[in-house]
Amino acid sequence: MLHDKPLPLRPRDDIVLSVEGLNVSFPTRHGAKVHAVTDFSFDVARGETLGLVGESGCGKSSAGRAIMQLPPPDSGRVMLNETDLTDLDSMSLRSERRRLQMIFQDPISSLNPRRRVRDIVGEGLAIRGVERTELAARVDEVMVAVGLDPTVVGDRYPHEFSGGQCQRICIARSLVLRPDLVICDEPVSALDVSVQAQVLNLLEDMKARCQLTLLFIAHDLAVVKNVSDRVAVMYLGSLCELGGTEDLFRLPAHPYTQALLAAIPEPEPDAPLNDNVLAGELPSPLNPPSGCCFRTRCPKAAAVCVDQKPALRTIGPDHFVACHFAEA
Repeated sequence: MLHDKPLPLRPRDDIVLSVEGLNVSFPTRHGAKVHAVTDFSFDVARGETLGLVGESGCGKSSAGRAIMQLPPPDSGRVMLNETDLTDLDSMSLRSERRRLQMIFQDPISSLNPRRRVRDIVGEGLAIRGVERTELAARVDEVMVAVGLDPTVVGDRYPHEFSGGQCQRICIARSLVLRPDLVICDEPVSALDVSVQAQVLNLLEDMKARCQLTLLFIAHDLAVVKNVSDRVAVMYLGSLCELGGTEDLFRLPAHPYTQALLAAIPEPEPDAPLNDNVLAGELPSPLNPPSGCCFRTRCPKAAAVCVDQKPALRTIGPDHFVACHFAEA
């Protein structure tokens, strides 16, 4: 067990996923690079749900896909238990992916329209050479667990189902291999509000039933608050703040986190308007600002923010923030 891990990684035996110094960029046609994820580190303990939040375009999905090695990151380590996924060849990675599954944002487009539901759910088992009788039994078991009747649904095609039903199929596909970790990439953002609640309840039920560990990527802070044990806040590819859900929502330390929470609509029509609104535009990831990437929109920005990138530091038990003036 490592005891010299950098912040915010924890020296614990029950860490399932440990991401260290993740960097992801994408080349453009003109030779420049889009810096999607920069020096990103976090970990997830067994049985925990870590929420990953931020504005659209901040790099949340890019980080999730890089963890899955879709595609591999430019640099950094992705430790799944004791295995570094970035060091594996294609065959070894294919074997390890059984332990790491993903639920994609658009449930309909992530399903093969030419395959029956039973074949979609059981594809991973078929690739691993599971015997046909056992495969059929496990597919039926997981479909029943997510609320689908295999005798009715199994031989139909994805286009015959609603978005919520397709997301249940996606969840069944991710769970049939009995993974250690599931990455949920905006799993309810494309669904109606009533269906969102059903899918979230299903995820919570399956987490308890299968002892799942979840990385929950979303931009809906109300959803993240309800499902997460800890929350990581991301801005322009970098980690701003990380802490327990209750602590972070009660006492946000980073100005960006404070602005995100202030933007949550109040259900009271007579509630006063919150003036903690972000000014300016999100900088381009083609040319991110020097020093603190949030300084161009931050009300606390000073000269030091231009020259020095704030280091992630501890401000409380399991609470980390990257800001020069977090306690000001």
